[in-house]
Amino acid sequence: MAAETEPRFPLSRDRILRTALDLADESGIEALTMRRLGQALGFEAMSLYNHVTNKDDVLDGILDLVLAETEPPAPTGDWDAAVRRSAISVHQALRRHPWACPLLFSAAHVRPARLRYMDLLLGRLREAGFSAETTYHAYHVIDGHIFGFSLWETSHTYTAEEVASFEAKFAQTITVDAFPYLHEHARQHFDEGPHREVRAFEFGLDLIVDGLKKIRDAA
Repeated sequence: MAAETEPRFPLSRDRILRTALDLADESGIEALTMRRLGQALGFEAMSLYNHVTNKDDVLDGILDLVLAETEPPAPTGDWDAAVRRSAISVHQALRRHPWACPLLFSAAHVRPARLRYMDLLLGRLREAGFSAETTYHAYHVIDGHIFGFSLWETSHTYTAEEVASFEAKFAQTITVDAFPYLHEHARQHFDEGPHREVRAFEFGLDLIVDGLKKIRDAA
């Protein structure tokens, strides 16, 4: 009697994209190829083209999944709360999917959801009473903080072994006598304390939003 084979789940665009998202999160966007995606799904790569056009179509699709996790600025309520909540949601999505940050800046992958977010953010600022000129700068400062901090955070993500190695090198090179303030700062990276209770991204975001409120009130 022939051995029975386990049935395969049928392919669909949604299944392909969600598997691609998992691969990108686990191994990085460079590791995402149509061949590897097909292997993960249990199909030949050519079978995927019945549901997606090409790899760029896959990249656009998984970017849409990432953007679906974000919250655009709410059109009602206090403008500062809406901008803050939206910025935090974008940052959290980029933390979950760090590979997405550079792609979202690519001219080849401009997504409708990203354009809607941009328009809503600009609209909330203009409707809050900021001039077009101030809105121009405020938008770039907010967006720059979200994406710039996310990129910085990704480049400062280390394994436990790397952290232990850094701490050993730190003890040898950044001494309290030679670099007193840098030593104090670096020590905080390794020690627990009240500074751990403050999220640096939100700390910077609050500085930006509070500064914008002062500019608007002064105007």
